[in-house]
Amino acid sequence: MNASLPVSDVIAAMPMPALAISSDERVIAFNTDAQRLLEIQVKGDHFITVLRQPSVVEAVEACLTGTPQATATYLARESGNDVTYTVSVSQVGETGIALLTFQDITMVTAAGQMRRDFVANVSHELRTPLTALMGFIETLQGPARDDAPTRNRFLGIMQTETERMNRLVGDLLSLSRVEVDERVRPTTQVDVAGILASTLRTLAPVAAQADVILLPDIPDTPVMLIADMDQLMQVFTNLIENAIKYGGQGKHVFVTLTEHDRVSALRCAGVEVNVRDEGAGIENRHLPRLTERFYRADSHRSREVGGTGLGLAIVKHILNRHRGRLKISSKVGEGSEFKVFLRTTE
Repeated sequence: MNASLPVSDVIAAMPMPALAISSDERVIAFNTDAQRLLEIQVKGDHFITVLRQPSVVEAVEACLTGTPQATATYLARESGNDVTYTVSVSQVGETGIALLTFQDITMVTAAGQMRRDFVANVSHELRTPLTALMGFIETLQGPARDDAPTRNRFLGIMQTETERMNRLVGDLLSLSRVEVDERVRPTTQVDVAGILASTLRTLAPVAAQADVILLPDIPDTPVMLIADMDQLMQVFTNLIENAIKYGGQGKHVFVTLTEHDRVSALRCAGVEVNVRDEGAGIENRHLPRLTERFYRADSHRSREVGGTGLGLAIVKHILNRHRGRLKISSKVGEGSEFKVFLRTTE
């Protein structure tokens, strides 16, 4: 290497943790990021005492004994979080020096795990009704072929399961569309009071069928803000429909819209849409995870009322696009409250 450009200068200029190991297996240079990551104190230590993890040690040994390049995975813990690095080990020309660089791939690894979990969850959600349908069809083709009462009962269950699968596919498509648009800010002025009133009119028959009374408190005058009208309607529909489903027969669902000069959660002027039910409530341990895909506080109850486990995840992504916030609170035995905060100023 050119004497005018020492190894230590090259290492120090690298935008990631990096260090150099000499042919006699000593650490001869490292930058600040590597010092922080590996807790290196001084130059001259044997590389095994610095790196410690077997896969990385093996990669260095291979490189020092003639392999031009090698890679390994290095696992660390930073600020209470697990962090994964890909370590690239390369020979530096004919110098006998091995150069190590650490690339943080935590987000890539997490994204891959999320995709695998998502596929597994979708497969599970579809497999259950499909298995039931296959069993019912087999029974109807055989023992229950001429049993009218059994046939009618099975056909009713088959219709319910088919409708649930159709809702699941619809929510998956909706989630996909919302994720695509999440970084694109809305540009249209809309009347949030009108959207909320329209949503309540649409859900009135659903509430009547469930024997639930909707009690709205919405301004008669327009409340304007910049938003995507269809997406806001999707948010309000999801929250109010959930309140109807989980509120219980003979109970009330309160829907209010309030304007504020300043919303602390947004740090600017905004509106608060509050949807409150009088249902069984949700235990506190479930609240932080309710917006996760397929997470259910009561999976049996959710499936019984036709839930897909994606509704609140869709709400979260829509509110992210609008730079809004969702706050969930609940008391077991008293009901749940979902507050949506939206900006009225840019």
